[in-house]
Amino acid sequence: MNRHALMIAGLLLVAQPLQAAETPENIAKAVAAPERSAKDRERDAIDKPAELLAFAGVEPGMKVADFFGGGGYWSELLFRAVGPTGSVTLVNNPGYYFFSRDGLKERFAEGRLKDIRQRVVETGNLDLGSEQFDLIFLFMGYHDLYWVDEANGWPKIDAGGVLDQLNRALKPGGKLLIVDHAAKEGTGSSAASDLHRIDEAFARKDITSHGFLVEKTWPGYRNSTDDHSKDVFDASIRGKTDRFTHLYRKQ
Repeated sequence: MNRHALMIAGLLLVAQPLQAAETPENIAKAVAAPERSAKDRERDAIDKPAELLAFAGVEPGMKVADFFGGGGYWSELLFRAVGPTGSVTLVNNPGYYFFSRDGLKERFAEGRLKDIRQRVVETGNLDLGSEQFDLIFLFMGYHDLYWVDEANGWPKIDAGGVLDQLNRALKPGGKLLIVDHAAKEGTGSSAASDLHRIDEAFARKDITSHGFLVEKTWPGYRNSTDDHSKDVFDASIRGKTDRFTHLYRKQ
């Protein structure tokens, strides 16, 4: 083997540990924490927490709000990733709390994760304050701002008012992470109630009209075989929907 070939081979060998080290240590430790439940570890295969937290730039010391965080899967990961110098607030409205209460009871049983702040608030007044957070997580919940189901306790929400409150709660330059199920192009918010999906272009236009700039996107949840026509709970597509991932920055 000549000198040039040896140099290439050496570079390839070096590249392997560099690629493995792309996940920041705080995030790798959070995902690998032995205290995490088997149920959460099963979910990891679908939701790719190490990759998403790294994309969002989660660092030690950050103050994070997990909005519409449900049973707290992401809250626990975020709490472990930001460490003792950071903080996590799990924010649910009464509807999310009601549907997630069994999971919440299990996650926070016997004082577990007692330093995660839990709040149940109405969307008309989130009471998140002004310039409090470095990052707000909204995972699979943005479309619920446009979901209406009065009969089951989910009245119409002032989506713009919620986005304004989230913007106000972020520190200057703070980030808003949005992950959601993609709907057919051109459908706006109309698929939110029947399919639990939302048009990606609509989301981008809507969110940027409330004081945010798109910083970057991530293709990690894309699925080109999803034709966007099925309810996300349909057995044929559940857990495999085409999802868009946007990271916005407060202007």
